[in-house]
Amino acid sequence: MMNTMTTDELIIAIAVPLEVEHVERIRAVDPSVTVLYEPDLLPPERFPADHSGDPDFKRTPEQEERYWAMLNRAQILYGFPNESPSGLARIARSNPHLQWIHAMAAGAGGAVKASGLDTETLRKFRVTTSAGVHALPLAEFSAFGILNGFKRSADMAQDQAAKVWPQLRTPTKLVNGSKVVIAGLGEIGMETARIARALGMKVSGTKRNVEAIEGIDEVTNNDGLAALVADADAVVNTLPGTPYTEKLFSTEIFSAMKPGSVFVNVGRGTVVDEDALLEALNTGQVGYACLDVFAIEPLPQDSPLWNHPKVLVSPHTSALSSAENRLIAERFCSNLRTFLDGGDLPHLVDPVHFY
Repeated sequence: MMNTMTTDELIIAIAVPLEVEHVERIRAVDPSVTVLYEPDLLPPERFPADHSGDPDFKRTPEQEERYWAMLNRAQILYGFPNESPSGLARIARSNPHLQWIHAMAAGAGGAVKASGLDTETLRKFRVTTSAGVHALPLAEFSAFGILNGFKRSADMAQDQAAKVWPQLRTPTKLVNGSKVVIAGLGEIGMETARIARALGMKVSGTKRNVEAIEGIDEVTNNDGLAALVADADAVVNTLPGTPYTEKLFSTEIFSAMKPGSVFVNVGRGTVVDEDALLEALNTGQVGYACLDVFAIEPLPQDSPLWNHPKVLVSPHTSALSSAENRLIAERFCSNLRTFLDGGDLPHLVDPVHFY
């Protein structure tokens, strides 16, 4: 299509479903910005922060042409086109003045990698993620998982279903004074650490760039994970899925854990060797696992994790809250102000390593 953009005009296109009040919030950032928003071209949300929208929604050929014409006018996109890697690949090739896309996901690197775009193409524009927006709900879910494991909620649910009142009283584990190891002391990990410390836990963890962190007893890189987990009562993974974290939680790591420890995963499923986790659960090396993410999603029907008595399966929804769209829009507005002022955008996806 013909480019009608003037040299001093900055255009943002809303590529995913978004409530009008959040669009107006974006428009209010600066009068120099033009925001393109055509809700009839966007699928309706089925639930709060449903960035993909109703899968049954179909644009007419005329609407499809309007949608892509709108996106090709913009230097900035709010969301991946059609919230998909293929949409990202298409816009990267069709929009020569694209400068920045803000992704809805915290772990958008996987979608960028799945787009199949080469590094040279990816270096022509920036992709920022919504990392940090989900830190609090994920940290709360991690605490929920730890508490479930320590307080034997799975055993109680089984007894309740069977109407069994055990003759012998079984003690629960005290959270206060126990130790948790957090793999990945980024924003989610640090928020998890804050809540864990509020519960009286001692916190250690891993970080790619090892440095002392106030309130964290010990910090290592992932090479030191086996030593850290040896005396941990709970282990939480917040790490993204990258070639460097693939099956990091292996037989070696699970074998190094204290027997009966609790494992929580709110990072990515590919970080865990699920066969190794199942073996650790079956031997009691891991006493309880609270899992929000899996190597294959949706979790296959034949996965033994579904029916394991010591596993809680959450369908990758623990980050979702009714406030998510507002929080992502606020994050985007903050980034937009930084962009307009010539600053460095936070949470950039690395075009080589995809994190």
